[in-house]
Amino acid sequence: MDDFTLNNNIITQLLSIARLAGEEILKVYNSDDYGVEHKTDDSPLTKADKAAHNKIMEYLSITGIPTLSEEGAAISYEERKQWNSYWLVDPLDGTKEFIKRNGEFTVNIALIENELPVFGVVFSPILDKMYYGGTALGYSKIVTNNGNDELLMANSKTESLEALLTKDTVAVVASRSHRNKETEDFIGSLKNNKIVSMGSSLKFMMLAEGKAHVYPRFAPTMEWDTGAADAILRGLNYKVLQVQKDCSISTKPVSYNKENLLNPFFISF
Repeated sequence: MDDFTLNNNIITQLLSIARLAGEEILKVYNSDDYGVEHKTDDSPLTKADKAAHNKIMEYLSITGIPTLSEEGAAISYEERKQWNSYWLVDPLDGTKEFIKRNGEFTVNIALIENELPVFGVVFSPILDKMYYGGTALGYSKIVTNNGNDELLMANSKTESLEALLTKDTVAVVASRSHRNKETEDFIGSLKNNKIVSMGSSLKFMMLAEGKAHVYPRFAPTMEWDTGAADAILRGLNYKVLQVQKDCSISTKPVSYNKENLLNPFFISF
């Protein structure tokens, strides 16, 4: 399959469809019936996940390239490995946060090319904030609730993780729902840490907005959980590196369209 050409018209459409998916999610969020089910891995699924998926697929199905969505992931690797370009979608990232009604959930849409995330959209319906960008554009932006585009600040220099972690104060993003011993050990190893708790892809966006320095994820995630936010961070010259089972940091970035869609542990900084 040929590579896909991203253009301003498609970007405008993607931002619009992310917002429409967010509206579908809020209809359920503000109702009395979430229709909570559980998938085979015991993760929750709601009416909002399904409604957002359907709305997003209405548009992506006409773009000419395939889509891999959390709510339609039963596509064989034999088929997927032929894809040079495809959409990677999590219609409702942070379903647990949605059910808890804390507002920390997002709509995630990423463009993956040759196993790398090159463009992403992360929309927070509750905050009414739209993050988008990536290496395909050479920048990343945020659209705030007053409708203004604000260019996010890219890193002008590459700082080693070792240097970063020796700062006087290190702001660490940690999950509200997936904190574990490995994460606590990492945080405890820092000289002076400040915890920024957040759910869904908004954890990555704390880095993008300069509100945190590092996001260690020593717990399972799937490719659709990270693709869009990963693309936005790469557009800002941030790194999202694989972490080995012994918690040592690899020099390899997280890759996509693997046979097993489970991500390795990673650290973003």
